Amino acid sequence: MSLRKRLLIAPQIWLQRHAQVALASLGRLARNHLSSLMTCSVIGIALALPVGLHVMLGNLQSISGTWDSGASISLFLKQQIRDDQAASLAEKLRLHQRIEDVELITREKALAEFQALSGYADALEALDSNPLPALLIIQPKADFTTAETAQRLVRELKLLPEAEIVQLDLQWVRRLQAITVIAQRAVVVLAALLGMAVLLIIGNTIRLEIQNRRTEIEITKLIGATNAFIRRPFLYTGFWYGLFGGIIAWLLVAVSITLLSGPIAQLANLYQSAFDLSSLGISTVMTLLLGSALLGLIGSWLAVGRHLSAIEPS
Repeated sequence: MSLRKRLLIAPQIWLQRHAQVALASLGRLARNHLSSLMTCSVIGIALALPVGLHVMLGNLQSISGTWDSGASISLFLKQQIRDDQAASLAEKLRLHQRIEDVELITREKALAEFQALSGYADALEALDSNPLPALLIIQPKADFTTAETAQRLVRELKLLPEAEIVQLDLQWVRRLQAITVIAQRAVVVLAALLGMAVLLIIGNTIRLEIQNRRTEIEITKLIGATNAFIRRPFLYTGFWYGLFGGIIAWLLVAVSITLLSGPIAQLANLYQSAFDLSSLGISTVMTLLLGSALLGLIGSWLAVGRHLSAIEPS
């Protein structure tokens, strides 16, 4: 056989051998389906927790991002300001170079909304006059939504003779973002710790597998098998454990999001929001599956490298 033909056939033989070992490892897991399922389930639960927290933080960031972009200034007018005067002031503020839009909520509209949302409709109807002032909801332009620029605009609005109270609806969003950053760090730490736990789970499982097949390994070494040849099925076993654990984690997170999406949608409707809980994206799923399979390979590699060298035929 010529050298060129050997070079062409060698990759095919290599791929064929690896495919055979991979399928044989998968078949061994299928024969021990109960113990394999338990191991994969433990791995899946360990991976589902940080992935689920990551998805929830992503949804929280999308909410806070929407609130941040819509951060507004509430300008409560004095009681004696009539609706036509409030409308005139709103038109004047719309021309301001740092203001994107102004929404006028008249005293009657404010009272109607308060009656609908507060649950005190009967008590409010007993009042002789409307106690609520007119309200201007001011949306700054995108370049002026930071805390410093918005505060300068607030100080300017407080100087208006019609202004009673000027409230910046932005600080709590900033606090929420700071809490989100802390939560992100916590998720990273938790993911690292649970990733180490997955390595230990797979490593211990492969160690037990090596001990159970000790006699087979010794006989294989007697007939001249190399450590690389013996290591290969254990590496694929760890790969399958990691991959199936990642699939179980994906399913757990998907089911959890499905169960939570209904109540969260109802809660959003109570706040007149169209927010919908987003699930795992394709990139996140692929990262989860690749990461879990990689953890399986690393865990099995560490276990095989440590315990295989200690087995020598006597």
